[in-house]
Amino acid sequence: MRTVPGPTDHVVVVGAGLSGLACALHLLGSGRRVTVVERDDGPGGRAGHVRMGGFEVDTGPTVLTMPHLADEAFAAVGDSLARHVELTPLHPAYRASFADGTSLDVHTDGEAMESAVREFAGPAEAAGYRELRTWLERLYRAQMRRFIDTNFDSPFQLLHPDLARLAALGGFGRLDSRIGRFISDPRLRRIFSFQALYAGVTPARALAAYAVIAYMDTVAGVWFPKDGIHALPRGMANAAAGAGADFRWSAEATSLERSGGRVRAVHLASGERIACDAVVLTCELSTAHRLVGRTPRRPVGLRHSPSAVVLHAGTDRTWPGLAHHTLSFGTAWESTFDELTRSGTLMSDPSLLITRPTTHDPALAPPGKHLHYVLAPCPNTDVGPSAEAWRDLGPRYRDSLVAELERRGLDGFADSVQEEMLVTPLDWTAQGHAAGTPFSVSHTFAQTGPFRPRNLVRGLENVVLAGCGTTPGVGVPTVLISGKLAAARVTGGVRGGGPRTRPVQRIRPVPRAERTAAVSTEEGVHDPS
Repeated sequence: MRTVPGPTDHVVVVGAGLSGLACALHLLGSGRRVTVVERDDGPGGRAGHVRMGGFEVDTGPTVLTMPHLADEAFAAVGDSLARHVELTPLHPAYRASFADGTSLDVHTDGEAMESAVREFAGPAEAAGYRELRTWLERLYRAQMRRFIDTNFDSPFQLLHPDLARLAALGGFGRLDSRIGRFISDPRLRRIFSFQALYAGVTPARALAAYAVIAYMDTVAGVWFPKDGIHALPRGMANAAAGAGADFRWSAEATSLERSGGRVRAVHLASGERIACDAVVLTCELSTAHRLVGRTPRRPVGLRHSPSAVVLHAGTDRTWPGLAHHTLSFGTAWESTFDELTRSGTLMSDPSLLITRPTTHDPALAPPGKHLHYVLAPCPNTDVGPSAEAWRDLGPRYRDSLVAELERRGLDGFADSVQEEMLVTPLDWTAQGHAAGTPFSVSHTFAQTGPFRPRNLVRGLENVVLAGCGTTPGVGVPTVLISGKLAAARVTGGVRGGGPRTRPVQRIRPVPRAERTAAVSTEEGVHDPS
């Protein structure tokens, strides 16, 4: 594995999202001095937080899988996830609701799910589910160490016995048809293939290898952190601060000072110069390319995943048909993916993710109130409406979503809303996300593994990239791995020294209308804004 040559004693990490925080923890565990600069006034990045009236809202991911990957980052500095974040396993992980009026609770426990499938679709489908589960487990084992949790220097690294194992498992076939070998009920097939949307490709065209995402969602388990997903980056920042990291909030990196093929310092918008031995850029890929002064050449330009419209609604009631996570499927399926990825039109018959975090943490809302997060996939701005078009389109689409929710059984939803926030591709663009999507570069075959944008920068020997735009890809588990892989580029993966410690800075949300966090020390609370 190629690593950063020369001194690496002091590393500047640009960005305090999940990948940056994971990277910082692994670097600290290897004895490096770490400075983290973040343009926002608190940790989280895409996994942000806002207070909406009296409601505490996660502005990023709502599904947490593979928490052991976060624990691995905490462990790098002798800490643990459990000391900072209280997790509740979700049973069921999801509730799937279908247009024909049927519904199925999706369990990650094998026996519970087999029993549910038997009751839902009969014994043949239950037997097929058991075979599918075994296949998903084998697929995960074949991929994780060799193709996901690894730094690629060349496509030739794929030439390994694990590649033959992956091929033997049918990993290079098509996802939808491979799932169909185990289960035939079209409703069940949706449950195990909708995750292809996370990868930015349709189930009919996605590699079967991407079913590893379904493994994470439907086999490995789904958890919810007390205080919301934002509790994870907040806890990681606390652990990193306790291990000696120096955090600079509201500090935007504007340029890199170079000499002799190395970056010598990071310059901030405030005028401050931070000298360093290496830099890890975890910002949006396009921003990282701007900072390094070049965009790597590719035979074909990067393709981005679909975007999403998100309605955060604080309501005075809820509906018993909702679980913590509810997948509300429309009748359409193949045509929906075509609309999202090819024709660039809004879903004519939408499939939605509805999350009710107050199911397991009522304190996220005022007493007697509820919080609902409605995610509707939509085309990104490369193939669909422009960011500016969403200025007028957004409110109209919000009303159509609310009407659709009421048609699907959430009677009185419109009148129940007391506080709300609508997020569209216009907002994602304003946050700096390319193509107006928070889901970054899609996972087509040409943008996966060694073919995904690399985490090393040609021409600058001490700059490393991390985050969802580089390897291994999009999603909470993969960005945590991305941070670890970036740290390994700096350290060689060998621990040295030990974590430096100092009194822990506690980072908690404060009541403001925008994403924020405050840093409290022994002297009190300081709001850096």
